[in-house]
Amino acid sequence: AFFWLVSLLLSSLVWFIAVKASDPRDEPLQKGLLIFGVMFSVLLQETFRFLYYKLLRKAIEGLVALSEDGCSPISIQQMAYVAGVGFGLMSGAFSMINLLADALGPGTVGIHGDSQLYFLTSAFMTMVLVFLHTFWGILFFHGCEHRRWWEITAVVVMHLAVSGSTFCNPLYVGSLVPSYLLMAAAATWAYLLSGGSAQNLRRFLLCKS
Repeated sequence: AFFWLVSLLLSSLVWFIAVKASDPRDEPLQKGLLIFGVMFSVLLQETFRFLYYKLLRKAIEGLVALSEDGCSPISIQQMAYVAGVGFGLMSGAFSMINLLADALGPGTVGIHGDSQLYFLTSAFMTMVLVFLHTFWGILFFHGCEHRRWWEITAVVVMHLAVSGSTFCNPLYVGSLVPSYLLMAAAATWAYLLSGGSAQNLRRFLLCKS
C-alpha cells in the first residue's frame, strides 16, 4: 500500500507541474495531459511493483539466512498475493474518496441529461480494479521469479488497457465490459499459475476435502 501511495504521489506531482506549466484554456492540450497523466501513473505503478518485488526478494533471502532449516517461512506466491491486495485496496480507497468528495455536491447527478449511473458504475469499476491488482500482483511476481518478461508485459498492457478504457465514459459499457472480461482472464491465469486446477475448483464448489 505504501509503495502504491508513493507512485501516486510522484505521478500526481508530474501531472500537477504539467498542468500548471500549460495553458488551461487549451482544452485539447488539457485532455492530452490527462491521458498522459493516466498512462504515466500506470507505468509508475508497475515500476514500483517491480521495485517492491526486488525488496521482498531481498527480505526472503535474509529470512532464509536466519532460519534454521534454510527455508523461508513465507513463499513468494503468498507475498505476491498480499502485495496485490495491498495495491488493490489502496487504489480502491482513493477511488472511493474521490467519489465521496464528488457526492458532497453541489448539484445532482444526471440533472443535465447525463447518465445517473455514475456512482453505481464507479463502484463496479473500483471493485474490478481491486481484484485486478490482486491478480496482476500474482502474475507480475511469477513473471519476475521465472524470468518470463512476456508475463510482466502482459500485466502492463492489461493495466494500460483498463485505465485507457475509462476514457470511453460516460459510455460506461465501453469501460466496464472489457474490464470485467480482462478480470476473468487474469483471474483464470493467476489461478492456474498458483497451482490451481479444474479438479481443485470442482472439489471447492462441492465442499470436498
